[in-house]
Parts: sequence; C-alpha cells; structure tokens
Amino acid sequence: MMARFLAVLWVALAGVMSLSAGPAFAQSNVVILSTTTSTQDSGLLDVLVPLFEKQTGLTVKTISVGTGQALALAARGEADVTLAHAASLEKKYVAEGKMTNRRLVMYNDFVIIGPPDDPAKIKSLPKALDALKRIAESQSRFVSRGDKSGTHVLELALWKQAGVEPKGAWYIESGQGMGQTLGIANDRRAYTLTDRATYLAFQKRVDLPILVEKDRPLLNIYSVMEVNPANGPRVNVAGGKAFAEFVLAPETQEVIRTFGMDKYGQALFVPIAGKKDEDL
Repeated sequence: MMARFLAVLWVALAGVMSLSAGPAFAQSNVVILSTTTSTQDSGLLDVLVPLFEKQTGLTVKTISVGTGQALALAARGEADVTLAHAASLEKKYVAEGKMTNRRLVMYNDFVIIGPPDDPAKIKSLPKALDALKRIAESQSRFVSRGDKSGTHVLELALWKQAGVEPKGAWYIESGQGMGQTLGIANDRRAYTLTDRATYLAFQKRVDLPILVEKDRPLLNIYSVMEVNPANGPRVNVAGGKAFAEFVLAPETQEVIRTFGMDKYGQALFVPIAGKKDEDL
C-alpha cells in the first residue's frame, strides 16, 4: 500500500515539475508549509514532517503562525501549502483563487479554561456562549490571542453571537501563539479559549482546568490547501501537492488517529480525510 502511494506521489510530482517554471523547479526539494501554531505546539508536526521527508526526500520548512497570517503568506506566494483551521477564512481565499483544493484533514475541539476558583461561575455550563456572557458580566480576566488566528477568529465570532463586545481592563490581547497565550493566562489567572491538543501538550505548565467543553460551536476543523502558482514565481506546486496528498493518505491518517495516546492517554486529533464540512 505504501509503495503504491509513493509511486503515485512521485508520478504526480514529476508531472507537475515538468510544467513548473524554472524558479519553482530549482526549489523543488524544499516545501514551505504555513500552518497554525496549534499543529506545532501540539507536537503533531514533529511526527508528521520527518515521515514526509523520509518518504519523499523533500525538506519541509515550517512557518508556524496564526491561520490568518498562514493564509496571507500563501496568498503572497511565500508558502507552498497551508494547513489551517478557520473554515470561513479558508473558503474566502479559495473563492478569491489564492488557494486551491481545500480538503479536510482532521479535527479536535476548543475548550474554555480558567482559574480553579472560577470567579465567573462557568464550570460545566453546556453552552460556550453562556460562559462568555458570564465572564463579561463579571469582568473576569480573559486572555485573547488577538492575532487573527483561527482561534482568534472563532473567539470573536463567539463573542458576537453572545451579544458581547469584549473590551476593558479585563480583556487582555496577547498577540501571541496558543502556547504563549496559555502561559499568559496561567500567570494572570485568567480564562482563555484554547484548542484541546495544545492544552494537553502544555498541561504540565498550566494549572488552569477545563471548565466548558463539548459544545458544537467549539469544533475545530483543520484543512489542507494548495497554493495557486499565480501567487508568486517561487511557489513549489509539486512540493505543496505532495505534502497535501501525504497528510490525506491512509497511512498518515492512522498516525494522526493515534497521536497523543502514548503520552496523554487520549488522541489529540480525529482524522477525517474524505469528509466534507457538512458531514461533521
């Protein structure tokens, strides 16, 4: 099965390379992946990237930023493939022709964590919107990513749905990635919204418990997208496609399915290659 997958992959690579411009061909041994901080902070890329490099002989350069920045880099032709988690933003870039072939890879979920004494009294509330309303009403400290990442986009959408405009001394914008934001929330004894995978990866450094979880709006879906070569002369079309096909391959999906089990006693992601948004 793996040998067949690699054979198909190299045929695809060779075909695209033959159509690529000189600069892209010269860079074909390097694939620039723009992705979210959560895929890096969770440790998933530390497993997937070496596997991809071993199978293909290509080298991956990872740029781990918020989803908004990851997509913007790709739109400027500064990345070859993007792994992100902000469906509305992703679809906008696809509609504009900047990104192509958006496909679902995996999901996990977001959780709201906060201080053990829970000053806003949100523990075990079934609805995230009700939790945010209580945090705002009590003006309990809340740390936002504030970086236009997928997490930040979701957070702002949740505040809007809750009918709250978050502002004031209680609302702190970190402008940082998820791991750093968790650290700030821990230091300030504040609430924050985090993806479960990064939270589990940082749980030895953060003593803020999960207070709200498993509400449908907190589903966190990751997609892979290829980059339109028209975005810039250095886009490595073949390399980007190879990485996209790799993360969707059955063997890689199985790695994703079991990732985290040995260290955390639970999987950090659920593989969903082949599914559509409406299936979830």
